[in-house]
Formats: sequence, C-alpha cells, structure tokens
Amino acid sequence: MTTTTARPAGGGVRLRAVSRRPEFTLAVLALAGFVALAVATGGNLLSSGTLGAFFRFLAVPIVIGLAQMVVLAIGQMNLSVGTLTGLCAMVAAWLMLEAGLPAPLAILGALVVGLAAGLLNGLLVVFTRINGFIVTLATMTIFEGLRYGVNGPDTFQGYSAGLREFGSASLLGLPVVFLVALAVAGLVAVFFARAVAGRQLLATGGSPFAARLSGVSNDRSVVVAHGLSGLLAGVAAVLTVAASGSVNASIGDDLLLPSFAAPIIGGVALTGGVVSVVGTCLAAFLIRLVDVMQAQFDINRRWIDLIVGAVVLGAVLLGTVRQRLLRRTS
Repeated sequence: MTTTTARPAGGGVRLRAVSRRPEFTLAVLALAGFVALAVATGGNLLSSGTLGAFFRFLAVPIVIGLAQMVVLAIGQMNLSVGTLTGLCAMVAAWLMLEAGLPAPLAILGALVVGLAAGLLNGLLVVFTRINGFIVTLATMTIFEGLRYGVNGPDTFQGYSAGLREFGSASLLGLPVVFLVALAVAGLVAVFFARAVAGRQLLATGGSPFAARLSGVSNDRSVVVAHGLSGLLAGVAAVLTVAASGSVNASIGDDLLLPSFAAPIIGGVALTGGVVSVVGTCLAAFLIRLVDVMQAQFDINRRWIDLIVGAVVLGAVLLGTVRQRLLRRTS
C-alpha cells in the first residue's frame, strides 16, 4: 500500500514542478498561439509552403537569440550581434562572388570573422574594463561600417547554387536550416550543462566574486562568452545567406530586438548566471508567430515592435519581482 501511494505522489510532485517552469508556460502559449493563428488564417498556416517558410525563417531568430543568451549568461549584453551577423553574411557572399572561393570555404570565412569579432569584443571589455554594453555599442557602429564597405548599397546574389539549394532543402518535412538551428541549440545546451567552460560562464554570471574564489577566471569567461556569441552570429549569417538567396548592407538591422526578446522572454536573467536554451527557442517561436500574424493581416510593423518590446519589458519586470520574492523567502 505504501509503495503504490508513494509513486503517484512523487509523479504528482514532479508534474507540478514541471508545470511551474517558465518553459512549460511558453510551450503552452506557443501551442495555443499556433492553433489560434492556424484557425484565424483559415488553415493557410498549415499548408506545406507556408509551414515550410515558417520554420525556415525561424532558424535565424533561434540562433541569434542563443548568440545573445551566451553573453547574458555572464550578465553582459552584445549590441553588435545584428550588425555582426550582417557583416558575416556579406563576407560569405563576397568570398563566393568576388574572391571565387567555393561555398565551404566561404562559410568557414564567415564563421572565422564572427569568432574573431566576438573575441575582439571580449578582449576590449577585459582590457578597457568598460561595460560590454558600451563596448558592443561602439563595435556595432564599426561592424555596420564594415558591412557597408564590403559591397556598398549593392546586393549580392547568384552565389553558390548548392548553398541556395541547401537553404531551401527539407528533411522529413522540415527545412534543413531549421534542423541545423535545433542542432546548434542542442550543442549550446550541452555546453552549459556539461562543459567546464559553460559552467564557468554561469558561475561568473551568478557571482563573479565567488567564481574568482573558486579559481574561475572571470576575464576568460568574458572572452569565451563574447567569442561564442560572435561564432553563433556567424552561424546565423550562414543560415541567412543559404535561406535568403541574396544579401545586402541592410542584413542584420532587424535582429537586435529579437536577439534580446527570445532569451529574456525565455527566462534568461539579465543579471547573469541563468540560461534557458529551450525557453529561448520557444520564445523565438512565439516571436515568429507574431511576424506571421503581421504578414497575414497586414498589421503596421511599428505595432508589432511595440508589442514585442512591451512583452520584453514585462518579462524583465516579472523576473525582477521573482528575484525579490526569492530573496525574501531565502
């Protein structure tokens, strides 16, 4: 009798614990929003073409949200993530069209540029002791100028047919670029859960003083976080080049707000020490639903930005209230 009653109780406790997690709430909202939008569009959202486009253009918001999340993990921000993505995309296209390099080398070049730029951000923060917000605000302007300098206002198009086919390919009914984004999310989750460097990033974000006493180099964590952020921006750039078929100097201008919205709505703490890969992906899904709603019903884009910004502000306020309540109860 004791055994049979204990198991349901334990299962009930676990179920209640899961239901209280922010990821569970986001999953419910994502499912409800998807169903509601499918009904509102008369089932058009569920057509193969529309559904494929939905997930194809969800790939970049997921990766760009993760690029911001890894810097938020140490309690900093990366304002240059959008323009850096655009710069890497322009570099990849330039390497294929102007330098004549094959697509694999152009992809590698974009990733190297992203990683190098991210490391530069981290090193500048460490050596100048200036907040990452200010440093990346400055480098954002620099990357914007470099992005424009690659090809001016002209558009790069007609590059590698193989890369464009990769961008439009599907596997098991899902776009390959979306599956790549999910694979990247899985690697980031493993990095924070299993890798020593990932745990050190969280330690630095949670309490730099305690991390230093434990032998963790906070400076190294800053460089690693910004370097990884830059690398992920390079990945987002490659997915952009593959999925869009053309790039120009405006690529990345609309990525800054989504880069913050996805992790913050997903439950990542602005003060550092807390990450949520699943939450970031689900929040990116919700933001993508809002974009589809805007396109389907021809809503003014400014209203959409207002809604997303308000949701981000609400998430920040709720996070602050939650932290205060936890401090009072501890």
